[in-house]
Parts: sequence; C-alpha cells; structure tokens
Amino acid sequence: MISNTGKLAGQTLFITGASRGIGKAIALKAAKDGANIVVAAKTADPHPKLPGTIYSAAKEIEAAGGKALPCVVDVRDEKSVASAVEDAVKAFGGIDILINNASAISLTPTLHTDMKRYDLMHSVNTRGTFLVSKLCLPHLLKSKNAHILNLSPPLNMAPHWFKDHVAYTMAKYGMSMCVLGMAEEFRDKKVAVNALWPRTAILTAAMEMLAGGQSEAAAMSRKPDIMADAAYLILTKDSGSFTGNFTIDDEVLAAAGIKDFDSYAVDPSQKDNLMPDFFLDVAPEKIIKEHIKKEKSDGGATGGVAKVFKSIEANLSEELVGKIQAIYQFNVSGSEEGKWFLDLKTGKGSTGKGDAPSAADATLSMDSRHFADMFAGKLKPASAFMTGKLKISGNLQKAMKLEKLMGHLKAKM
Repeated sequence: MISNTGKLAGQTLFITGASRGIGKAIALKAAKDGANIVVAAKTADPHPKLPGTIYSAAKEIEAAGGKALPCVVDVRDEKSVASAVEDAVKAFGGIDILINNASAISLTPTLHTDMKRYDLMHSVNTRGTFLVSKLCLPHLLKSKNAHILNLSPPLNMAPHWFKDHVAYTMAKYGMSMCVLGMAEEFRDKKVAVNALWPRTAILTAAMEMLAGGQSEAAAMSRKPDIMADAAYLILTKDSGSFTGNFTIDDEVLAAAGIKDFDSYAVDPSQKDNLMPDFFLDVAPEKIIKEHIKKEKSDGGATGGVAKVFKSIEANLSEELVGKIQAIYQFNVSGSEEGKWFLDLKTGKGSTGKGDAPSAADATLSMDSRHFADMFAGKLKPASAFMTGKLKISGNLQKAMKLEKLMGHLKAKM
C-alpha cells in the first residue's frame, strides 16, 4: 500500500463517476491528504442494485479528512457539466485535477449492439471525457500542478480487442485518444494528461452486477485500492515532466518500489490466478511468432478434443452434477472442428459429440488448441474469455462454473 504524503492537501479534484467503485476509491485516497473532492455523478437517489450515491460518497470523503461537493452530473449533458464546474470553482476557488472515470460498457458484437447502447457508450466514454476536459481546462490552466487522468487503456490495435465488442472498444479508445491528443496540445502549458488502466479485473459493485455476483469472479479480482494508490502516485508527480503516458496500475506501483501486491487481491489465496483486464496482452507480432514457433516445435499438432471428453466422462459423478447443474455446448473450431456437449445437470452426467440432448445453459466457442489448454489447466476459462480466446453465449454465471469443474477434474486425472 502507498502511504499518503500530504501533497494533495488543499487541491481540488473533479471526479466523474465518484459515487462508487474506482472513482470513489481515488476520492477517499485524496481525501486523506485533506483534498477537496467534487463528486460528479448521476446517482442522487439509491440505485436498486448498486450501493452508493453522491451524498453517501461525500460523507465518506469528509470522514476521511477531505471536503466534498456532491454534484448531480450527467457527462452527456453540457449544461449539467458546466453547472458543476461553476459550482466547484465557487466552492473551492478552482480545479487542479480532473479524473475522467465515468464509463459505460456493453460487450456485444456488431449485430447484437442496438444503437441506443452504442450511443450511450460513445456519449459517456468518448464525448463525455472530451466535454468534461474541455470545460475544466480553463481552470486547470491556472493550477500550479494540473493533471487530467483518464481511466482508459493503452491503444492496443490487436484485432481481437475489436472483433467481439467493436462498439465498446471504439468508445473506450476514444478516451485514450483524448490522452494522446491533449497531452501534446497542453504539454507546453504544463497540464499533464495521462491514462491509467488496471492489470487485472477490479472488484466493484458494477463488476459484481455484470458477473451475476459470482464469488469466482470476485476471488480472481483486485480491490479498487490498487487503482487509487496508482492514481495518487501519478497525481503527485510534476505535471510539467510526466504527461502523455498510458500507465498500468501495478507498473506504476512497481516503479515506486512496491514489490508485494498480495494485499490488493480480494482473495490472497488466488493472487496468482487473477483475471486479466481487457486490452492488455503481448504485441500482435509476438503472438504470431510464438504461434509459428509452437507449430514448428510440435509439428502443428494440437491436443485431442476427443481424448479430453473421454477423460471428463470417466470422472463424472452425481456429486459433480449436483455442484455444477448446467449443460454446456462446445463449438470447437480449428484442426479438430466439431460440436460436443457436456451434461452436468442430469443423473451422473454425460458427454457426447453433436448437439446437447436438452437446451444448453451456456454455449462456448473456441479453437481446439485453446480448448485442450483450458482442460489441461494451462488456460483459465475466465482468462480465456477476457482475452477473446473463448466466446460465451447464454448463462455467463454457469459458464464460469467451469473453473470449479477444471479444479475437480485436474485433481482426479
């Protein structure tokens, strides 16, 4: 954990989406220094599924040692943002730091993305980030150490980050392009513009809702504290010398001398089994080289899908069926293309080639070589899904129960 230094005392932070999650965690970290926090978010009334409002967040900020100004802000609405910026300047005399945290997500492919959802993501992520930055900049330019920090990813042009959810990727990369452009535009004026992105999944209330409250997903995540600590280190740097960077949370901390990240894990026993976040992987050219190298070393052979199902069938039991209670359909592509099913809902369970005899709870599609790696324990289902190697339709919560299945089968095989 990073200790507070007091460097943000008296500084005013305008944070979008600060009523909960990572935005609130950054606010609370700054509040310990005695900072002023503008809680700019939509949630004035309690959400039916997500805890926290701008007012409850403001109370927590003040309890932590800061001053808070809760503002009802929709980053899509220019008047709403302008009013909040005006109120912030009246209350605290200016704005020193802007955190563009507000974001909308929908991981849908092109044909399943309705335009209302498309417009929401682009209006909140790209347009909202540009708008709030534009309206805060006249005040940031007056600050002695001005920072804009966008919670957005590095601009990774690997095609697999586009093909499964191109609308979301474009909207999120729009935030990153604001960093790329504004950092250069305001470099001479010493307004630092940087991006921060997590290495792993971060457990927030919104993430729990998206994952259906899965304990498995939570266990493979880190706490928002790691993002708050990384943001604190960035925001306390000299704005004239640190700008235009696309940073990753644990890399920022490592550069500051932090070597032990165990305390950031939601479940420390799973610290080596964390779920990677989107947009982070090796360079595309390295992926191609490694793939060619692997094909040469194994003669182009890929593990036997039929053998995997044979091993699974030999280890099925009523106990396993009782724990999983799901039917899976596997659509395997590549050198061993075909359809397979795994019934873990009836009797002692069964496997077979072709379509499942009953409606599948979840359909999983992947290349045969990834399939073999997954059942050999070399590739975690959650990681495969997050990195685009595994596509899932149907009940995501039941699909992710495959983590338990892998552990059970690996122990018996």
